[in-house]
Amino acid sequence: GNGRRSWSIIIAIVAPIAAFILLFILTCWLLKRGTRKYNAIHGENGYDITTIESLKYDFTTIEAATDKFSDANKLGKGGFGEVYKRLSRGSGQGTEEFENEAVLIAKLQHRNLVSVLGFCLERDEKILVYEYVPNKSLDYFIFDRAKEGQLDWSRRYKIIGRIACGILYLHEDSRPRIIHRDLKASNILLDGDMSPQISDFGMARIFGIDQTQGTTRKIAGTYGYMSPEYAMQGKFSMKSDVYSFGVLVLEIISGLRNRDFYETDGAEDLISYAWKLWKDERPLELLNPVLKNDYSRNEVTKCIQLGLLCVQEDPADRPTMATIVLKLNRHSAKLPMPKQPAFVFDSRTDGRMPDKGLESDQSTTQSMPPSIN
Repeated sequence: GNGRRSWSIIIAIVAPIAAFILLFILTCWLLKRGTRKYNAIHGENGYDITTIESLKYDFTTIEAATDKFSDANKLGKGGFGEVYKRLSRGSGQGTEEFENEAVLIAKLQHRNLVSVLGFCLERDEKILVYEYVPNKSLDYFIFDRAKEGQLDWSRRYKIIGRIACGILYLHEDSRPRIIHRDLKASNILLDGDMSPQISDFGMARIFGIDQTQGTTRKIAGTYGYMSPEYAMQGKFSMKSDVYSFGVLVLEIISGLRNRDFYETDGAEDLISYAWKLWKDERPLELLNPVLKNDYSRNEVTKCIQLGLLCVQEDPADRPTMATIVLKLNRHSAKLPMPKQPAFVFDSRTDGRMPDKGLESDQSTTQSMPPSIN
């Protein structure tokens, strides 16, 4: 009887302790599992409350910084408005979507991308705040006869290489991958060291890991930089950015605008002019005369060849940004010979400029918020 009583006492003591230990272990396991799941969903994408709150600006602060959005403080214009700028109040983007995507853009960290400092959601306003870049945009220098001499060939070559690195980051190294869709000289800002920073993500698109192409029914972009498949069919991909980069490279070399090109030597635009000179084995004639006294023949020829490869009509014939960066960093780089590039004239788009603004699309990608610099 005493033995049974002792075992009963032991069981009565041990059982609750064992049950408590098991319950404690189970609780810890569930908490750890929940934390991992939360981090996977929220932390990895940066959508947690702390991150969002740390990026918020109040409207009064922004209004004071821009002197109530006065013209005197306007730096320029982007795809969706002035470059200090705020979103249209008519934007259909929801508050939660805007917050999440503002945080997403803020997580893009590269020396050649303009940094996002925060955002504001007050008084029916949606505003993104970018860091200030002091030396205005690239077009301010390369298309101005009084200022073009400030960028010698060595500096221009570095600018081309750094822009390529920034686009490569967006295409392959950022998470998620991003297609900019509005690369142009006015969207390349120059910092105090004249190093380029890509800005204005108002038309950018997020691409999934396995996604290679998107489509839209409403074309938004800048004529002269848009690839033919995008301008005429609404199809866009990484190779659309490559096309825009090619146009930009030819503009940096020549100091001529593709979209405002005056007919020269029988060519109707900068691309056809560059192609004609290449075919005639006179590529160096494309170089801006202000640069003729000090330049690398090899670098200029390589950049012209890369520029022409980037504007090939078939996207499959255009190099990737990884290939472009690799070739720019090599002194002797063997490149394929370019074919006749794509020429997009007004007549091929019914003489109309593409619509600009928010898009109504059928793409499986998500849209990024129009940007405020």
